[in-house]
Amino acid sequence: MTGPTGKRKFLIVVDDTPECHKALRFAWRRAKHTGGAVTLLRVTPTADSEWMAVKEKMREEAQAEAEELLRNLAALVNQESGMLPELVVREGDSRDVVLKLIDEDRDIRVLVLGASSSDEGPGPLVSYIAGKISGSMHIPVTIVPGSLTDVQIDELT
Repeated sequence: MTGPTGKRKFLIVVDDTPECHKALRFAWRRAKHTGGAVTLLRVTPTADSEWMAVKEKMREEAQAEAEELLRNLAALVNQESGMLPELVVREGDSRDVVLKLIDEDRDIRVLVLGASSSDEGPGPLVSYIAGKISGSMHIPVTIVPGSLTDVQIDELT
């Protein structure tokens, strides 16, 4: 673990939720206005099967889906901002993967998460980060409410 070496990175954990897109918009706009960069992280679940061939096939399919999602989101970020985000795919539990990546890459200086506006709560990763470990992290965490409009996000950034 070394000190920061390059641009300040905004890390966004990518999933298929609407609030993820809110967090993404917030992050690329902040990065653009502050001379930073964007890192998109997609965490795939650990493949679970007793048969090695099935397990490997599941892992390959999850990797391909993750890469396609990241490429599509990177194209959107590039179209809107002119920036080319860094793309990262990791396998495992999202809580562990996020914390490990933040420790490994000291250029990541802000974690941006989208909070669900549903009655079920903000989402498991947001609940975990905000509730259990936020005070012990060495970077700030920005939680973007899923109920914000694009206009409201633009005004904030």
